[in-house]
Amino acid sequence: MTIWRNSRQTGFTLIEVLVALAIISIALLAALRAAGQSTSSVGELRSRLLAGWVAENRLAEYRAREEWLPPGIRRGTAQQGGIEFGWREEITATPNPAFRRVDIFVHMASEESRALAHLAGFIVLPPRAAR
Repeated sequence: MTIWRNSRQTGFTLIEVLVALAIISIALLAALRAAGQSTSSVGELRSRLLAGWVAENRLAEYRAREEWLPPGIRRGTAQQGGIEFGWREEITATPNPAFRRVDIFVHMASEESRALAHLAGFIVLPPRAAR
């Protein structure tokens, strides 16, 4: 007695396997690209955070020292988190003679044209100078 078996085999063809691999590779490349973009934006956020701290430190120093700044523009550099930043301050008079407005722009030391942070604040005429 002979038993006939169905000679049709089950499984995937080569074309089906290649299509599946192509779909998987496209999905993995998209995931890799998204991960790469998020790491570059983390670096940008870190730079902006540190630049904001530089600006806040500049204004806090003036307030702590009770410095009365003359109107004009000042430039300098500061280091924060191991990164060198450049800053530009614009000091302007206000309608109230006891106040000065200080606009602080912070940028990477090598890129002055692109500000990473901007802080506007006020300093007060020290009581000892008002006499």
